[in-house]
Amino acid sequence: MNEFWLWFNTGTEHILDWNGYDHILYVMALCVLFSVKEWKKLLILVTAFTIGHSLTLAVSALNIFTMKQGIIEVLIPITILFTCIVNLYYKRLNSVQRDNRNPKNYTFNYALALLFGFIHGMGFSYLLRSMLGKEESVIFPLLSFNLGLELGQLIIVAVMLLFSIFLTRFTRIKKGDYVFFISSAVFGIAFLLFVQRLKDL
Repeated sequence: MNEFWLWFNTGTEHILDWNGYDHILYVMALCVLFSVKEWKKLLILVTAFTIGHSLTLAVSALNIFTMKQGIIEVLIPITILFTCIVNLYYKRLNSVQRDNRNPKNYTFNYALALLFGFIHGMGFSYLLRSMLGKEESVIFPLLSFNLGLELGQLIIVAVMLLFSIFLTRFTRIKKGDYVFFISSAVFGIAFLLFVQRLKDL
């Protein structure tokens, strides 16, 4: 049981660690379009991302498929940048259509979340593989680590929704302005991260 909590806590701390803030930025960008009333759409989106990163975390940790770490580290901020661009596009689209609850508006985001989950899963796997001994069974640490990641991810989602509630209820900030500000800020940070990692490649 102690071993379970070791890997579980490692997964949670990894996604919440500000030293690895790229994953936090992505989940923030993923959530910013949604309000509490749209929790079902957000649940589908987060589930798509979870499926994606769970699959590649497994195949990479099991050495079925691996990719050079430097390439993945460059691709991760690209996923953030692209998600922010999509957010800004939908923000503009919704302001024109005055209908931010049209399911068709989010279909592309679901596919992107699944695809980008594949990339983030590869990123998660490097820590897990570095901690595993050569003779150690991978399955139990993999499951425990992934559950920890999910808890960390849900914490970020909850914080974003609470922040959205606070802004909409206690300030005069409009939802569109909130989406624009968060997406633009995350885009700027991710762009600097991309340039830095590209230089290090």
